[in-house]
Amino acid sequence: MKLGVEVLLTDERKRLEGKRIGLVTNPTGVDQQLRSTIDRLHEEFELRALFAPEHGIRGDEDEGKPIDTFIDERTGLSVYSLYGKERKPSSEILNELDIMVLDLQDIGSRYYTYIYTMAHVMEACGEAGIPMLVLDRPNPIGGKQVEGNYLNLKGSSTFVDQFRIPNRHGLTIGELALLFAHECGLICDVEVVPMEGWKRDMYFDDTGRIWVPPSPNTTGQNMCLLYPGTCLIEGLNLSEGRGTAFPFEYIGAPFLDAAQLANEFNARSLPGVIARPTTFIPAKQKHAGKLCSGVQLHVIDRHIFEPLHAGLVLIEQIVKLASKDVQFLQNVNRYALDNLSRTDQVRKHVLNESVHSLWGEFQQEAEAFQKLSTRYHLYS
Repeated sequence: MKLGVEVLLTDERKRLEGKRIGLVTNPTGVDQQLRSTIDRLHEEFELRALFAPEHGIRGDEDEGKPIDTFIDERTGLSVYSLYGKERKPSSEILNELDIMVLDLQDIGSRYYTYIYTMAHVMEACGEAGIPMLVLDRPNPIGGKQVEGNYLNLKGSSTFVDQFRIPNRHGLTIGELALLFAHECGLICDVEVVPMEGWKRDMYFDDTGRIWVPPSPNTTGQNMCLLYPGTCLIEGLNLSEGRGTAFPFEYIGAPFLDAAQLANEFNARSLPGVIARPTTFIPAKQKHAGKLCSGVQLHVIDRHIFEPLHAGLVLIEQIVKLASKDVQFLQNVNRYALDNLSRTDQVRKHVLNESVHSLWGEFQQEAEAFQKLSTRYHLYS
């Protein structure tokens, strides 16, 4: 299998020859020998500027932390922040470039900020008349299954709530770029350098490639697969396992009964997953330094596992078992869970213990999105 960056540097070098290049990337931008896309473009072409998404160009910043502009010691190039006061490159910077290249690893879920950074860069490049080249990478949780709602929540304007894609979108980052350009009103001259040898039924560990964490909490295949469901835990006063060895696999709080929660969850007999009672102490964020009781979710058959379904049921069970202690966190004027789920129906159905019916509605939306998105598929 060849990644987009490998196809570019072996077969399509003419795309970059003689051009002043900008590059959006992070530590995931590497080839099969783990050579950085930054280093390769800097050595072989006229790389002029670097652009950093959330977590920084070297992936060493915490989630949500604004990134500053600085000089990269290795290359001497300016690194412009795309996750600070500004979320897209300025026209002044783009006027010094002939082409923008993006090489980032997505994890297959709509909450993940890199795809929105890509969208902002596309918008800026379109305004400046600069073409953009997306070097494609695998969707680590496959390209066949789609889950969740994708209609926008009225009045929502968070960074991860800007485009109509479901919780588990089933697209590569290159395919998303094409969908954004044609379905979401982004006017941009964007092209994708596809991979060679990737198929839609492949998960990341089917590729034979080394997993480079795109961000501090993306620990591997199991985490990525659970994330479309367990990321919703961020909307409650529960630990989603940040600051442990198993973020988004561990879910808990000091006030939960681990054995009771595991038993109730497993009694639902959801496909491809079981819960194990556990205790853990998060090193940071919610309940940092406190002993939490809860569950670790174990995926036993990823081909039938439905991460969003599991996340919804888990929240429903937790609210039922610990109603006096569970809280739905609020942003300035909206519940955080409503922003994450793009609807107030998750919160309402959880409180009414009717998640099962909501799941059926979500899957109807997922099927509609899948029908729409197939026109942008680059792989069989």
